Amino acid sequence: MQFEIVTDSSCNLSDQMIRDFGLHILPLSFMSDGEQYQSYTAGRDSDLKAFFKMMRDGKVFTTSLPNLQNSEELLKNLLDQGKDVLYIGFSSGLSGTYQATAALLEELRPNYPGQKIYHTDTLAAAMGEGLLVYKAVKMAQAGATIEEVHAWVEANKLKLAHWFTVDDLMFLFRGGRVSRTSAWAGTLLNIKPVLHVDDDGKLIPMEKVRGRKKSIQALVDHMEKTVDQPAADAEVFISHGDCQEDADYLVELVKKRFGCTKFEVNMLDPVIGAHSGPGTLALFYLAESRN
Repeated sequence: MQFEIVTDSSCNLSDQMIRDFGLHILPLSFMSDGEQYQSYTAGRDSDLKAFFKMMRDGKVFTTSLPNLQNSEELLKNLLDQGKDVLYIGFSSGLSGTYQATAALLEELRPNYPGQKIYHTDTLAAAMGEGLLVYKAVKMAQAGATIEEVHAWVEANKLKLAHWFTVDDLMFLFRGGRVSRTSAWAGTLLNIKPVLHVDDDGKLIPMEKVRGRKKSIQALVDHMEKTVDQPAADAEVFISHGDCQEDADYLVELVKKRFGCTKFEVNMLDPVIGAHSGPGTLALFYLAESRN
């Protein structure tokens, strides 16, 4: 590539893909009982299963932005090498990560007058953000300029559809997404919400269905209404909160209905998983619009 792509750990791409693509990752942090963890460490495989086990065992996590000192060190190191930089960031509707990193890049810009520095707010989360990063890398590998890649992400980010469901409403309650009453009532009635990320980059409840399998089928129903045609050519990304069997079921539903063959599946990163919980399942693809 002619330039370097920087993103954050909420892009939810696999460790192997990050290494293969040569991506530079700004790790968000999560904390429990006074102990702080990084959601990604370069050169070390992420143990996401252990994180979700801690959640199932009752650990409560809070989350925070990337360490600005570490972010500045990473970005300055690239710029000091004479590299141009494109930062593709986590939705500003869900986190302050993008604003903080974009502000840092703007502070650095005057010190590197001969270099190109771009940043884009994906208004996306998890492997929705990851799908945009993936497409950006593929364009760069094919010879696209930093301007062309940045323009493509800006032009297409609101075509990146996100459809989520969760298995336990109590985690959404802890994250402030639903009331305690709704969480308890939904749990008793086996109600599973279907949510999406809107054009402002915020997670929005869309509908309620009864039962896990119906909620997974609802994700595919939404894909049928909006996916770019021909649907069989869609690149489909799936994030899951340590529920591999449900992710496999979702893959099979998408294959059966649309004939898709290009899938990337990965366990959800801890910073988003801390708010949505084990059993979260999310479907991402390029669409006519997010809705």
